Amino acid sequence: MADTLWIATRKGAFTLRPDARRRSWKLAGPQFLGHVIHHIVQDPREPKVLLMAAKTGHLGPTVFRSTDRGRKWQEAAQPPAFRKATEGETARAVDAVFWLTPGHASEPGVWYAGSSPAGLFRSEDGGAKWEPVAGFNDHPMRPQWAPGWGTPGGELLHSILIDPRDAQHLYLGISVGGIFESTNGGQDWAPLNEGVAADFLPDANAAFGHDPHCIAMHPQHPDRLYHQNHCGIYRIDRPATRWTRIGKAMPKKIGDVGFPIVLHPTDPDIAWVFPMDGTTVWPRTAIDGKPAVYMTKNGGKTWKRQDKGLPRSQAWLTVFRQAMCRDNRKGPGLYFGTTSGEVWASTNAGESWRGIARFLPQIYSVTWAD
Repeated sequence: MADTLWIATRKGAFTLRPDARRRSWKLAGPQFLGHVIHHIVQDPREPKVLLMAAKTGHLGPTVFRSTDRGRKWQEAAQPPAFRKATEGETARAVDAVFWLTPGHASEPGVWYAGSSPAGLFRSEDGGAKWEPVAGFNDHPMRPQWAPGWGTPGGELLHSILIDPRDAQHLYLGISVGGIFESTNGGQDWAPLNEGVAADFLPDANAAFGHDPHCIAMHPQHPDRLYHQNHCGIYRIDRPATRWTRIGKAMPKKIGDVGFPIVLHPTDPDIAWVFPMDGTTVWPRTAIDGKPAVYMTKNGGKTWKRQDKGLPRSQAWLTVFRQAMCRDNRKGPGLYFGTTSGEVWASTNAGESWRGIARFLPQIYSVTWAD
């Protein structure tokens, strides 16, 4: 049961498994039919282990864990929850567990989760019991960093990234709030938003209040980060503290608005995005109804349109931030899911595409498991 695309949808979890050449795909599921599934992630330290972020009907948000590649699942004994409010405090409750990230290779069993409203949680036992990360959730600046300016999907904490060289070095994103960095394992945090446009804020140079949609760290070159923002596509090379807007090199008619961004497994200069319409009413659909992926091979200096095999017109696709991924094969393979329930695949790094699933519920995330 290796080589699996996990499809998280508004009505359950599905799998797509390829043959050896990725020419045919077998769709299976659903599991947890009717439950809202936000994210399904494999543990690279224990490949048989998967965690699933779910909202179980009327029973609320939780996490499920599988130790047999998704055949059976066990609910967390203690799902992510904010600490009990003290007298005079406004109580906070987790509405959705939105994002999951496995911990550092040196910390087996450690996982992080992000929620809506924006909260950060940590498990040290493989996802069975979760504790709030006080260094962020109770930070004196948190009410300003995450003031509740929710996106249409709520205020989301996502893109929890861990430096593979240092388990203490973390990043996270908040929509709406910005990008934040910790160098001491989450005990303290600081904004990292310099150079990022914030067209919707009175102060264009505000330190926080931004809307990152998805942040990605290159796995072999962790000083190279990219992110897709409400206001463009950006890149940073640490230890620099200022982001560069590489989306300005996109065709003007296309712009640089979207949700997902995917990085090549070995080359830090290669990335893919799925641009969407960002006009005044923010339709967030494929521009002019003509979907395309755009690829850069030089760190954002130039971009190439990749639309072979995709619909030529009247295809108003929307792809959420977690709904585009790659595999680890040579090429690599790229995959994205749409809010209209379609899954598209490319086995040649985006040069051509074909549909591999249709008629699924609204897709929230697409992730690869070896």
